Amino acid sequence: MLLPEEHVNQNSRPSQLKITDMRTATVGWGGWRFTLIRIDTNQGLSGYGEVRDGASKTYALMLKNRLLGENPCNLDKLFRKIKQFGHHARQGGGVCGVEMALMDLAGKAYGVPAYALAGGKFRDAVRMYCDTPDEPTGEAMGRKLKARQTQGFTFVKMDVGIAPLIDVPGALTFPAGVLPRNDGTLIERMLDINTIQHPFSHVRLTEKGLHLLANYVAEVRQAVGDELPIAVDHFGHIGVDDCLRLRHLPERGFHAADRGAGGERHSPRSGHQRRHPGNQAHRRLGAGARHQHGAAHGRHAGEHHGQRALRRRHRELHRARASL
Repeated sequence: MLLPEEHVNQNSRPSQLKITDMRTATVGWGGWRFTLIRIDTNQGLSGYGEVRDGASKTYALMLKNRLLGENPCNLDKLFRKIKQFGHHARQGGGVCGVEMALMDLAGKAYGVPAYALAGGKFRDAVRMYCDTPDEPTGEAMGRKLKARQTQGFTFVKMDVGIAPLIDVPGALTFPAGVLPRNDGTLIERMLDINTIQHPFSHVRLTEKGLHLLANYVAEVRQAVGDELPIAVDHFGHIGVDDCLRLRHLPERGFHAADRGAGGERHSPRSGHQRRHPGNQAHRRLGAGARHQHGAAHGRHAGEHHGQRALRRRHRELHRARASL
């Protein structure tokens, strides 16, 4: 006769699971590298995660002594313990890779897919897009995207960045030594764009550079047509201000992605908004009524501005507390 515990899968006892080690292996090709991590336990289970591309394995290994002896099934507790050591972009790769490995371990311990620990399955399939690195011309990028389409991808992504403009006279403005130009200027390590967050590298697009990028995207669109959805990645060292300037260029390069459902151009961070019925009503008012309406509108606008400032201050305080 079988004992009660023999009716239970004993490959793992989740309540007694402990982390015993973390190992890494770095793989890749060309200039790309990817660090994989493996977290081992006292019951022979291992969980796997990935430190994001180009990041140092140190971002994961420095968390090892904070995980040894812990139960990986305590996902939220351990994430709260290590999240303070994550940061922007690749500096968050260690925390993210460890969280992947912990989810993998907990799922194996309980015998369920990792997505069950995050709220359950939402869909049976996910549309994949295919990323495509820089090409020197929009025509060349268009050919590459068409090749992706023939492979069966119905959604693609391309880079729109400063790489094609670095050696074009008059396309960019930047401090000497920031970008690797072929003019003999030495790269300043303190200004190296690979160690500075993109918005703070002091690289700006000139009017010429803006229009060259717009033409680049237009060439891509001409090559692939208007039906294939294209996402844009890696504005690489272009700050928010220049992204907004790109947004307001003529439709040549950005016509497919810049329209709303009704055909209106809009951007949440720009001054362009959809036409509001109140604007037309304002035109129909007489001069005296417009004066009164304008005064009331000014009061409401001032109140609205004060409320936005207060909400912004609350968000800043919340972020400050979260960082403690």
